[in-house]
Amino acid sequence: MSQPLSASLSPTPRRDGEIAIVYAGDYVNKLSGMRIERECLLRLESGCRALVINFKDTELVNSIGVSILLGVIEAAERRETRVVFANASRQTVRLFDLLGLTRHVAMAESEEAALATLKDFETNTPRHGH
Repeated sequence: MSQPLSASLSPTPRRDGEIAIVYAGDYVNKLSGMRIERECLLRLESGCRALVINFKDTELVNSIGVSILLGVIEAAERRETRVVFANASRQTVRLFDLLGLTRHVAMAESEEAALATLKDFETNTPRHGH
């Protein structure tokens, strides 16, 4: 018998300087979406200035998962924090595009590309008060 999609564990979120990397897991639904949201909000509260959500292992994103991701994007925008979605499959990118998420986040083909994009953005953006 095969293991249900939501049963697998995602890699532990990590930090690269002021950038938090959160792994979406294989199925973004209510439960995993709430985990993603909790991890992202914790990282925002701890002072991260950018979020990378890595969809490397994601096979499916349902409507509740999309709704929770929109909440994460809104929380990040309130804190002037950049969000990059990385490693999303072609199908997931099409879904995000169709639903308008790609107007609010940057898309990157890999986690490394997402980090490079954010670091480039940081070095080319003047900080308030400097």
